[in-house]
Amino acid sequence: MTDHASPPPAPRGAVPHFAGLGTGAKAFLILSAALLPLALIAMFAALQSGRTGENSARAQLRVAAAESSRRLAIEMAGDTNAMRSTLAILARDPVNAPSCARLSGVFAPQYAAGTRFAVYDARGTLVCGTAIDTAGLNVPRGSMQAAIVRNRGLLIGIGGVRRENAFVLFPAAFLEEISRPTGFTTDHGARLTLDGQSLTLRQLDAGGPLDRRQRVTTPIGVDDLALEVTVPSSPFTSAVLVAMLLPLLMWAAAALITWFVVDRLLIRPLRGLRASVAAYVPGEPMVLPTDQSDVAAAEIRELGETFRSITQTVMEHEAGLAEGLVRQTKLTREVHHRVKNNLQVIASLINFHSRGATSSEVAAAYASIQRRVDALAVVHRNHFAEMEVSRGLALRSMIGELAANIRATAPEGSSHLGITLEITPFLVSQDTAVAVAFLITELVELAMGASSNAQHRISAREDQVEGRGLVRVVSSAFVASPTLESLLTHRYGRVIEGLSRQLRSKLHHDPMTGAYEISVAVLGIE
Repeated sequence: MTDHASPPPAPRGAVPHFAGLGTGAKAFLILSAALLPLALIAMFAALQSGRTGENSARAQLRVAAAESSRRLAIEMAGDTNAMRSTLAILARDPVNAPSCARLSGVFAPQYAAGTRFAVYDARGTLVCGTAIDTAGLNVPRGSMQAAIVRNRGLLIGIGGVRRENAFVLFPAAFLEEISRPTGFTTDHGARLTLDGQSLTLRQLDAGGPLDRRQRVTTPIGVDDLALEVTVPSSPFTSAVLVAMLLPLLMWAAAALITWFVVDRLLIRPLRGLRASVAAYVPGEPMVLPTDQSDVAAAEIRELGETFRSITQTVMEHEAGLAEGLVRQTKLTREVHHRVKNNLQVIASLINFHSRGATSSEVAAAYASIQRRVDALAVVHRNHFAEMEVSRGLALRSMIGELAANIRATAPEGSSHLGITLEITPFLVSQDTAVAVAFLITELVELAMGASSNAQHRISAREDQVEGRGLVRVVSSAFVASPTLESLLTHRYGRVIEGLSRQLRSKLHHDPMTGAYEISVAVLGIE
């Protein structure tokens, strides 16, 4: 019993899609999956490094903004305190000229920068300083308010206890000079914000659409006034994009390069070698692909050379086998030729001795022996003719030649012997042909013994079982009779039974119609 290896179980889930991919695609996917985490880690590290730089720049911005707001607060606090002192003195002595002189001395260094101040008594009369457009600023008693005057500067007003008012106008250029942080070389912008209004102290150049900025707002301590400092952040340029995407680009490049190397060194040479093996013709040396011999891996080239060496060895071995087969065929043909010639010599000797027979019984015995020798000779002659193609023996030509020999050697009392043939052109093996030839000869001998002038019909047709043929011999001599029973019992019965066993089939006899038939193995039809 032959053991058949069971096929491997079919993969489940997403595995069939991966298993159906080519080796190059599998290698690319595996390498991509292996290198992608490293690329992501490198990209995140680059992002974190950028964030660290931005945090450091933001910390420096906070320090600079705190310094600027502190300098502004100190300057404004000194000026406003001086104005409060003057208001307090004027409230007690409205004509106190020295207090106005001291206040003028406080603001004297700022006149060149455009700073102006004004002090008004309870009646709104200017008593000190320069008249200033207060922009409708109404300051309650004992409080301080600030207002941003568009295109002019920052206005701060202080209310006295008797409705005296003091105002100071700081121009934007002066405030910018005061608020400039020391040692801060980064280009920056600054502005004061109050109640939704703003005063630009330092303008920052407009950037591109990808530019980014960082802002820090610090309260000054005067009313709700605050200082907002803006610096340009690291621009989102193509270099930044490349720095961020470089790990991913390196990941893709590494996967593609590795896939390319694997494909050129391994996959393509293996495909070429597989094509050469598939195109291999037995009996010819295998032709290796030459277009990839320089880039293929050394192991694959060695494998190809091994295949070629094996095919060369097989070709030489097949040539030796073919030569031996030719010698064996010639020897077999010679053997069959010699057997055929020897049988013909024996038949001739039997015929020669039959001519010198002293009685008809002896002559009939010689003729009977000669017909059996002729039957065997016919088989060898037909087998000798069919050896070139080795298809098998042609049953129709063999039975036709056998019938002609039987009619030629029929005894004198059987001069009206007739044999009709209806033979399907079957092909049979030599063993089957020998048994069929002897069986037909014995049956015809039996018929001639039972009735010398009986007519015979020999047929061969397809059986109901595939690969089998039905050989049938019909004669009136086979109808049940004492003579037929006597011949079967004493002479022919055991012989034809032995031949049927040799054919591995049962010989059927129909005594009513006078027919013998047997099923034999056939190789095919001509």
